[in-house]
Amino acid sequence: MINFNGKLTENPVFSPFNRGLLYGDAVFETIRCINGKVIFWEDHYFRLMASMRILRMEIPMEFTMENLEEEIKKTLGAEALSEDTASVRLTVFRNEGGRYLPEDNSVSFYLFAQKLNEPFYLLNTAPYEVELYKDHYLNTDMISTLKTANKLIHVTGSIFAKENGYDNCLLLNNNKSVAEALQGNLFLVKDNHIKTPPLAEGCLRGIIRKQLLDILKKLEGIELEETPISPFELQKADELFITNTIVGIQPITKYRKKNYDNKMAKNLLGKLNAKARLG
Repeated sequence: MINFNGKLTENPVFSPFNRGLLYGDAVFETIRCINGKVIFWEDHYFRLMASMRILRMEIPMEFTMENLEEEIKKTLGAEALSEDTASVRLTVFRNEGGRYLPEDNSVSFYLFAQKLNEPFYLLNTAPYEVELYKDHYLNTDMISTLKTANKLIHVTGSIFAKENGYDNCLLLNNNKSVAEALQGNLFLVKDNHIKTPPLAEGCLRGIIRKQLLDILKKLEGIELEETPISPFELQKADELFITNTIVGIQPITKYRKKNYDNKMAKNLLGKLNAKARLG
């Protein structure tokens, strides 16, 4: 069941002149819901609004936090997921008209929900190997930090990973620093020092990244740094892990000849789940 501009339908009709399709002129949020509760909704909402403003989309009066949350819950109910765990994708696209230059900046939205198996984040300790993806590079600009409908680097990188037997790939920016993973933000652990690339490196303004930064800043004995990460640092790390809204924290077990621990990831996962229950 698709919620298209507030109307539930099994067969939404999209125009061939849809700007999201023609130009990637769209932004989206992937949101985790548990028993009808929209997890970290405030952060998702304000990131969506900021993305729309940056792309100069017109924000409708009805796009309040309360109204959009109700649309999410309405969709969960239509899929019988109000008492279950689900992921929701909310996409906002600029309405058709014009070529590169839009005729106007009004928007439409659609959203759908899919069932997830686990109510809270679990630590996946299965082998998880990554490699660098060097065919294309992220730009170190503000647009790279947004969840737009243009994710071709992530698509081609995912194909490369599958073809070569990797579980994920790490993306480089045009400064040849490690910016993020295909499906989330990257954290590096060495002793009591934790690094993650700053937004200026072109990484996604991740919701779980934000939650972990808040958690880590309050932990005693941990030195947290938002700083560029060189590919040469990866094999010197004790741990590497990836964060996103769906899996929470995904430990990397192998990069090239280096195997990694998951002690910090395990410790942080419990704190992240506790934060999710409250937020």
